[in-house]
Amino acid sequence: MNKESAQLIQDLNHIERNVRLESLRQLMIKINDGELSRPETGNDVNNHIHTFYSFSPYSPTKAVWMAYQSGLATAGIMDHDSISGAEEFIEAGKIAGIATTIGVECRVDFSKTPLSGRRINNPDQDSIAYMTLHGLPHTQINTIKEYFKPYQEYRNQRNRKMVDVINQLTKQAELALDFDKHVVALSQSEEGGSITERHILYALSLRLIELFGKGDTLLSYLSEQLGLNINDKVRGLLNDIDNPHYEYDLLGLLKGEMVASFYIDATDECPDVRDVIELSKKVGAICAYAYLGDVGNSVTGDKKAQKFEDDYLEELFEVLKELKFQAVTYMPSRNTAAQLDRLRALCEDHDFFQVSGEDINSSRQSFVCVAMRDEKFKNLFDSTWALVGHELASTEDLSKGLFAEETIERYPNLEERVQAYKEIGLDKKGR
Repeated sequence: MNKESAQLIQDLNHIERNVRLESLRQLMIKINDGELSRPETGNDVNNHIHTFYSFSPYSPTKAVWMAYQSGLATAGIMDHDSISGAEEFIEAGKIAGIATTIGVECRVDFSKTPLSGRRINNPDQDSIAYMTLHGLPHTQINTIKEYFKPYQEYRNQRNRKMVDVINQLTKQAELALDFDKHVVALSQSEEGGSITERHILYALSLRLIELFGKGDTLLSYLSEQLGLNINDKVRGLLNDIDNPHYEYDLLGLLKGEMVASFYIDATDECPDVRDVIELSKKVGAICAYAYLGDVGNSVTGDKKAQKFEDDYLEELFEVLKELKFQAVTYMPSRNTAAQLDRLRALCEDHDFFQVSGEDINSSRQSFVCVAMRDEKFKNLFDSTWALVGHELASTEDLSKGLFAEETIERYPNLEERVQAYKEIGLDKKGR
């Protein structure tokens, strides 16, 4: 690859959106002219790609480029509490010729449901759960932006308090984090991006590397002064000073080992689950519960072994049905075959639309979920193309969405509905 192409790839993460998109246009010209090799596109899909509008190494444009280079057939943006990267993601998808979907992930309060006081799918707090809104009609982007603005402000009030706690834990003046200087600077908050615990810990990772360097001195501080438990795998990664994912591997260690010591419960920043479901219905999105399942060995390395919703999964599904959730989203690479078989059977019993995607927020992660290639997950490819079809149809007319009343009247059987909307989505692919 020549310097010009390398610079264009680097500029996919440029601070200016127009530069990012123009860089992608130039790269696609080079691919079409044969100057750069064209990746082979397969059937793989991913509906859950974070960008730097929440936390990720990738701008929306760079995320689409990575999806395209990985051979994905479709790509879906899914940022925390933010939809601000969606329009860029859609445009980048058009430039790269890859089908896209847009959505938002958020934490909601289950305190006024029968699951109050339970550890649901949030590793840090009882009664709080992650859910997603998929297939957002493009006409409703601004509605979602405005809805989450106050919740982002509430979150930042808590973020500042957590930074103060971290500074007390490290007890090193040289390490002290300044929320505005070190954390906000890593975000896209001025453009409506959210700031998460990962931003805080990434800022801490950079400060640690700046003060202690990479390798033994840093590891000694982490284990002896902070008391972190560092397993052999992570120790090996952090001993490798040439590790290209060093900052993200350090972030993973800190997230797995430190969060419990500085986490402050989220309150005002988490809307009631019924409010978000009502919002989803209003804007024509598809609301999904995000299944986590009991964790043994964490695939991403940033979750401890912990029990979540598996002990009461049947009860959970009854509550989800009563709340009028429409879908369940899950990641085949993260759970055992037994967990997935049980989950999928419950989805079928309760007539839930099934969605999947690989949660991308680190440079080490692959955009392709190889586990999904198992024939038994064929329905997840169908549902992804149905999601594409839903987003196209509901963007033109909210009454034409997958879960719109007239659509359900026409196709009361969910599987028939999915196949009909899959055809709409695949029609886009053929254009």
